[in-house]
Order: sequence, then structure tokens, then C-alpha cells
Amino acid sequence: METNPCNNNVNGKSAIPSKVSRKPSQKDTIVNINGVLVGGAEIVVIAGPCAVESREQLFETARSVKAHGAGILRGGAFKPRSSPYNFQGLGEEGLKLLSIISKEIGLPVVTEVMDTRQVEMVASYADMIQIGSRNMQNYPLLKEAGMCKKPVLLKRGMMATIDEFLLAAEYILNQGNDQVILCERGIRTFETSTRNTLDLSAVPMLKRLSHLPVIVDPSHGTGLRWMVPSMSKAAIAVGADGLIMEVHYKPEEAICDGYQSLNLDEFRLLMAGLNKIAKAVGRGISTLKAAHI
Repeated sequence: METNPCNNNVNGKSAIPSKVSRKPSQKDTIVNINGVLVGGAEIVVIAGPCAVESREQLFETARSVKAHGAGILRGGAFKPRSSPYNFQGLGEEGLKLLSIISKEIGLPVVTEVMDTRQVEMVASYADMIQIGSRNMQNYPLLKEAGMCKKPVLLKRGMMATIDEFLLAAEYILNQGNDQVILCERGIRTFETSTRNTLDLSAVPMLKRLSHLPVIVDPSHGTGLRWMVPSMSKAAIAVGADGLIMEVHYKPEEAICDGYQSLNLDEFRLLMAGLNKIAKAVGRGISTLKAAHI
């Protein structure tokens, strides 16, 4: 009788293919994003707006998040939206703004790619490409991302199991690119009080099964600005190697996802709190230094 080769058992064991799976005595993979290391002793915070809207918005937000400890800037140039009538991003103009601000501020950039035809263009501007939840099982896109050789931030599908998530990562590694970061961003359950259900149990499970670094997205995981600080601290406590969160200099004016984006003061206060949690678990926050820009 044929069985599913990827079923986890209660001991956290899985028959995940070899490239993504953890071997005995294997060291954790450290992903290098233009000098920022994810997966080592220090926790990396990725912060920035949901979508690139303007130069002022991106510059003011980037300047502030770097000054308070963010190591990587995020911002969407292409936006997958549930409705075709909603803002879809600035496209290549957004990529150009990200590249310009990245050089001015001195932060590496991660941005999402949604189509195989975009990979080469996005990779020419960004330091790391993101494959979002909706595309986690877009296998041609995963293969193309693996061939482009840029670091890849892979988000868990909104209804994906742990095994499906790791198999998606396997597609990228199978093309020769081992610079992959796994991101837990919440899954869709019967609960409606939050945007998604942030599965923090995925963090220790993924780190047990795989050698790849694991980060958490509390913004999409909850969809509620006021919950982001608590869930960020909890993510670090359970072993996350980093966080990716939405920060906007004027959330009330954001074109998309303002309700889950921290303002600049909220981000500053959160970073101070995260440093305490990191120290409590024997780690630190990468680049947690004031910067005058």
C-alpha cells in the first residue's frame, strides 16, 4: 500500500527530501543578504511599508527603521491583491525607488516577485527576492527563483502544511540555490478575529526538520497593528531568526494594509522591547545601533 512520504509524526520527524532536511551534526545555513546575515546568533529585523507609494514615504520610513535597528528594508513594487481593482503597486518604478533609497540609506532590500517573467528584472534591483504566500506552490516560479542565485525569502502558503512548505523550498534548493529563508506568516483557519492564525509552533518544527533560517511575519500573521509587538516578542522567544514587519510613516494614509502597519514611534518602542527578549534567550538584535542619516 502506497503511503505519503512526507507525513510528520509526533516526534517531528519527516521524510522531506535531502537538500532541505536537517542532517545529523549539520550546521545551520546562514543566508547572506548583501552583508546582512540571517540564521546566525543575531536576529535580523526586516521592516518597511507594504507597498512602495512615493519617494517621501519610502525614504522617511527607511531612514527611521534603520535608525532603530532594522537590518533590511522591505517594500512591495508588485502587489498581489484579492481584488483586481485594488492598487497593484508601482511596478518597475517602485523597484527603481527601492534601489535608490537602498543606496542612500545603506539597507539591503527585499521585494516580492509574482511571475517567472519578472524574476530577472526584480533580481536586478533587489538584494533578496520574496515569493509570497499565494505563490508558494507556483513551481515554475520557484524553479526560476532557484536559478537566479539571489537569496530567496519564501513565505508559507496560507493553507500549506509544514511538509508542503518544505517541499516548496526544495524546488528552490534543487536548482542549486541554498540561500533560502523560510517565513511563517500565518495560516487560514476557522478563526476570524485575526486576519490569519499565526502558527508560532511552526518555528521550532521547521528548525528541527530543516537547516534553513526561519523568520516570522506578525503583520500578515495577525492583521492587527496592536498585536504585532506581542507576537514579535513571542516569535523571538520560540527561536525565530528574524522578523519581517510592515512599518509606514503615516499608516492612516497608507494605500494598503495601513491597519496592520506600525508607525515610526511604535516601531522604535518595539525594537527596544525586542532587544530585551533576545538577550533573555541568549541572542541579540543585528545592527541595533542608532544611525544618523
